[in-house]
Amino acid sequence: MDAPISLAGHPLDSPRHADVLAPWDGALLGRVSLADEATAAQAVRLAAEAFPVTSRLPGYQRSALCSAVSRALEARREEFAGVIAREVAKPIALALAEVDRAVQTFRLGAEEATRVAGEMLPLDQTPAGASVGAVTRRVAIAPVLAITPFNFPINLVAHKLSPAFAVGAPVVLKPAPQAPLTAALLARVVAEACAGAGVPGAMLSVVPCEVGVAETLVRDPRLGVLSFTGSAPVGWHLRAIAPRKRAVLELGGNAALIVAADADLDRALERAIAGAYGYSGQVCIKAQRLFLHESIAGEFTRRLCERVAALTVRDPLDPKALCSALIDRKAADRVRQWIDEAVAGGARVLVGGSQDGSRIAPAVIADATPGMKLCDEELFGPAVTLHPWRDADAMIDAVNASRHGLQAGLFTRDITLVAKAFQRLEVGAVVLDDGPTFRVDAMPYGGVKDSGQGREGVRSAIAELTDLRMLVWRGLLG
Repeated sequence: MDAPISLAGHPLDSPRHADVLAPWDGALLGRVSLADEATAAQAVRLAAEAFPVTSRLPGYQRSALCSAVSRALEARREEFAGVIAREVAKPIALALAEVDRAVQTFRLGAEEATRVAGEMLPLDQTPAGASVGAVTRRVAIAPVLAITPFNFPINLVAHKLSPAFAVGAPVVLKPAPQAPLTAALLARVVAEACAGAGVPGAMLSVVPCEVGVAETLVRDPRLGVLSFTGSAPVGWHLRAIAPRKRAVLELGGNAALIVAADADLDRALERAIAGAYGYSGQVCIKAQRLFLHESIAGEFTRRLCERVAALTVRDPLDPKALCSALIDRKAADRVRQWIDEAVAGGARVLVGGSQDGSRIAPAVIADATPGMKLCDEELFGPAVTLHPWRDADAMIDAVNASRHGLQAGLFTRDITLVAKAFQRLEVGAVVLDDGPTFRVDAMPYGGVKDSGQGREGVRSAIAELTDLRMLVWRGLLG
């Protein structure tokens, strides 16, 4: 499958190409055209020229576009999932679930497109405003530059496109270099949907490119909004080179899963395994640090190790796969190096951790301490660290001793602990009775500290992509 550059729905070949290899076995899956600066500039020009038209589209037409994309994804569910599974080694069951989520994400965009609203403002709090009327409405800021990661190559793209389409903002998409085939397939779907809804094709251009060209896009003032999901160092660097641009940054984490003495251990164990090892831990809100109350830590650890030892790294097309290959050998080497570093510092590998090329056996690590990368940084791999605790306040301080703050999971029936965690944990969300990996696509989603700024979730993202415009008139009540 070859993936040409897609400018406003029209395929555009390029003399520069990159091979797309399957992480599982290195098979050649296709070739992708790489945009040069001239091609990238053309994509920006098309988006900027379309913006005066698309930003004035009526709500029903913006809704129709999102609905059409949603229906097309649903109809081609297995096709998209198959591409995702092969391209980024996502287990096929998880790939199918991701496509299902993308269907819902565009459906949410269709709903929100018809209720992008303002309000009537009372200004009579002071004498000067006693006879003044004011109304507000939300208007799209500018075309959007979306930069997306490999790990959710359809749904995280959907979280950029759906709210942008809902407000009439064209998008220039720079997909992850590991996942251009999924983006190219989606570009075809969007082009067909635009034609069917009577919307300009310049609503989406997909521009695979190298870092230098991507930074040119970031600096271009015509793309007034940057929506980036990826690593913290890259996200903050892009923010620094375009400081006047509106930016939504969804960055990394090293999420905590907290299990209290009164927790349902069966459920906590199931959710810990799913959240720590699903897709080999290549999820920014994966359960990375397990905080276990000392009264249940021994039993929980024993049961966790038994289950993890039974997990096998499988072909992503195997319906039973939970873990597969990491995205590439470099990623696997880094995970193994971090484990080795922790062991050299006194940590113990209780199970797993062996490496075979780009494959890492799921691991459980005890006695890891702050200062080790396994505790301090985003692992993005199939391992967890164990941290017994006795005092809730000290435990919360330990969770917060991180520069990241995306989400945290909490298993307890103690309402006092719930209230304390909600008040004090420095995260974007505390998830009760589930792991930190839980996300509903409608909810506001994002982090604090180095984990980013702004919120996604279609309705929340619409607020990030729009400005309030106010109409004020005097003498209304005079």
